[in-house]
Amino acid sequence: MSKNDLIEAEGKVIECLPNANFKVQLSNGHVIDAYISGKLRMNYIRIIEGDTVKIEMSPYDLKRGRITWRSKS
Repeated sequence: MSKNDLIEAEGKVIECLPNANFKVQLSNGHVIDAYISGKLRMNYIRIIEGDTVKIEMSPYDLKRGRITWRSKS
């Protein structure tokens, strides 16, 4: 699978789970499980409930995603 195959979406963090996992509600209303990417983990970017984030999902599993960006607003 190449990088072009990923699906990008925006959502809002509704719950923080252990081990840097989160429940994210997408803009279309679906709720998925998401984990933070390595760059966010390396740079100690904190994500809390209510943050708007950008998600990458595989077309094969639309229930899980990777958080790649936290919006500044």
